Amino acid sequence: MSGALLIGGTTSDAGKSVVVAGLCRSLARRGMSVAPFKAQNMSNNSVVTIDGGEIGRAQAMQALACGLEPDTRFNPVLLKPGGDGRSQVVVRGRADGYVGAKDYHVRRAALAGIVADELRSLRASFDVVVCEGAGSVAETNLRASDIANMGLAAAADLPVLVVGDIDRGGVIAHMVGTLAVLGPDDQRRVAGFVINKFRGDRGILAPGVDDVERWTGRPVLGVLPYTEGLWLDAEDSLASPIGRVVGVPTPAIGTQRLSVAVIRLPRISNSTDVEALACEPGVDVRWVDDIASVRTADLVVLPGTKATVSDLAWLRTRGLADALTERAAAKGPILGICGGYQMLGRSIDDDVESGAGTVPGLGLLALHVRFAADKTLRRCAGTALGHRVTGYEIHHGRAVASDDPAWVTDDETGPEGSVRGSVRGTHWHGMLGNDALRAGLLAEVAAATGRTGFTAGRTDFEAARSAQIDLLADVLDEWLDMAAVDALIAGGVPTDLPTMAPLGFV
Repeated sequence: MSGALLIGGTTSDAGKSVVVAGLCRSLARRGMSVAPFKAQNMSNNSVVTIDGGEIGRAQAMQALACGLEPDTRFNPVLLKPGGDGRSQVVVRGRADGYVGAKDYHVRRAALAGIVADELRSLRASFDVVVCEGAGSVAETNLRASDIANMGLAAAADLPVLVVGDIDRGGVIAHMVGTLAVLGPDDQRRVAGFVINKFRGDRGILAPGVDDVERWTGRPVLGVLPYTEGLWLDAEDSLASPIGRVVGVPTPAIGTQRLSVAVIRLPRISNSTDVEALACEPGVDVRWVDDIASVRTADLVVLPGTKATVSDLAWLRTRGLADALTERAAAKGPILGICGGYQMLGRSIDDDVESGAGTVPGLGLLALHVRFAADKTLRRCAGTALGHRVTGYEIHHGRAVASDDPAWVTDDETGPEGSVRGSVRGTHWHGMLGNDALRAGLLAEVAAATGRTGFTAGRTDFEAARSAQIDLLADVLDEWLDMAAVDALIAGGVPTDLPTMAPLGFV
């Protein structure tokens, strides 16, 4: 088999990313060489690739599903929203300026050639390329310059499957309406639908499926069940609302549990850093924005952000800055990651991201940070808490001075991160994915908070991630018409699909 197809959505967060990952793993398990592709992503969750670039984390997860290392070709255009209505544009893994919505609408057309080149390269290198759309395929206001949805499908001659989330309600109208608002040429590329996150009696849904097929002339190729155990590698901040528990809490090994409060910053980035904590037995991880949680949790995590100075001001406005200071004085454990680490220092000199100049930090670490125009992008390896650890760096802010002991000894750069009493931080993302370090950190937190009944587990985080991808593939193999999917990949756009009449009132 050789070919490609596009998995589009009726809405954002319909399940495109997980369906692509499941398809990638399913095809790879059958011996095919497979690659993921998302022409344009908008997310502050990103990773560093083997070629030293930056792509969306969802595409890195999909690469793992294929048995591949992350590659900049998998996500040639990445938009990282900042705190000022603009987004940083990352092209082929490298930051390439900032744009507002109107500016990008014009610039997008110029990126179409880059997208086409990268997809062409992948199709020449792999048996199958599974493409993921962005948002909804029916955003008609963006169609003229679209490079990620039907515009990509037209340019690369791709068949399209459209995924809808029934858990949100309205999926029948979403699917029928999505097809109805597309132009005739785009309609002909939509080869079928997939209903995602179904919880109920399939017999009750059957008449609705029949309606979709009758009204659109397209098959519903699968009704995928809601699967509770799937939560790792969330695509964007929609998966981290205030108050939500991260993951699925599991029984404690000992007699006590640990609570972790992760401050939900407005421009949070790499929110997936804390997912490894949530994989541990007896550890409850929750997104918070209130003073009480900062005061009472066993561990508080200040995560990364795409707008360090802006989100630091937000902490002060909410009273959370004072709560963190009080917590540190009471020797309560605090962990800062990347932008969160920078906030914990004494000063931030930023003429790059915010243009604010020098602003005071929280002063909980003896750290001074200066932003540089060029972004640090690197994979890292070193030692922390007596263990070998790996991670990656994605940031403009750099530590220019620190009087605190380092947390990490980086193999290339030496001292990295800071430790002062119960407060520690690092620029490294992915640190918590190191099993031995994570267990050691949790043991320290338990000791500091008097949770003597807590026993740290020995969770294999990477095995847990891989198991979830296998579960995705299992779900698709059982509930998706894989023979029909294979036929689309091999045969391309069907030639016998009807079009719907254009919308209008009479």
